[in-house]
Amino acid sequence: MSVAEVLRASGIDAREARLLLAHATGFSAASVIASPERALPEEARARFEEFVARRKRGEPIAYLTGQQEFYGISLAVTRAVLIPRPETELLVELALRHDFASLADLGTGSGAIGLAIKHHRPRSRVVAVDSSAAALEVAKRNAVRLGLDIKLRHGRWLQPLGGERFDVILANPPYVAAGDPHLADLRYEPPEALVSGADGLDAIREIARMAPAYLNAGGWLFVEHGIGQEIAVRTLLEQAGLAQLESWPDLAGIPRVSGGKR
Repeated sequence: MSVAEVLRASGIDAREARLLLAHATGFSAASVIASPERALPEEARARFEEFVARRKRGEPIAYLTGQQEFYGISLAVTRAVLIPRPETELLVELALRHDFASLADLGTGSGAIGLAIKHHRPRSRVVAVDSSAAALEVAKRNAVRLGLDIKLRHGRWLQPLGGERFDVILANPPYVAAGDPHLADLRYEPPEALVSGADGLDAIREIARMAPAYLNAGGWLFVEHGIGQEIAVRTLLEQAGLAQLESWPDLAGIPRVSGGKR
């Protein structure tokens, strides 16, 4: 069978089919498009059909290919980490609006936020924290491959930072409520990176309470949160003593990050 015939028979989104075929064959995505008449070896076709079957069962493309783009960098991802999402790029954008010498990335997962920051601000000191040793291994591999020197710490939220203080702290914590029906659509991703108590705010409560002690004077905390959580999150930040509280929308106009200044 030719490349074109195999793609037509896949029964999945055309763009996804091309990505999976490129991954199965080692061809570039451009080559898949440019050479539709090319005969596909049986071994490659079998790999592609396996990927298609997994995709039809709901497995995300990023886990199938092991790659995800985020804010201009390409990241390796495994099922040990959340797949970096476009709305999380808002955290990076907000941080880059400020001058800072030091930044902490809490719940780094694949290293997406910290590495994107370091890529754009190579002179800044970036410390990335995660409670999952498996996730930190993914972040370490990404840092080495990208040639970006960030410091990785293993532990819960701000605890591994010791007595250090930062100009900016970014957090993408779990914020889904236990029992949320949308969790069924996220079954391939690590639940500990998604779920945070009965209302989804347990992790944010902890981060908000601890963060002021780790911020330099004038430093900012920015926290990603779920849809409809912005008022509750700003209240938590106010209770922690932060000022200039604000929420910022994603590209869809939905408030997705809230923050405050020490």
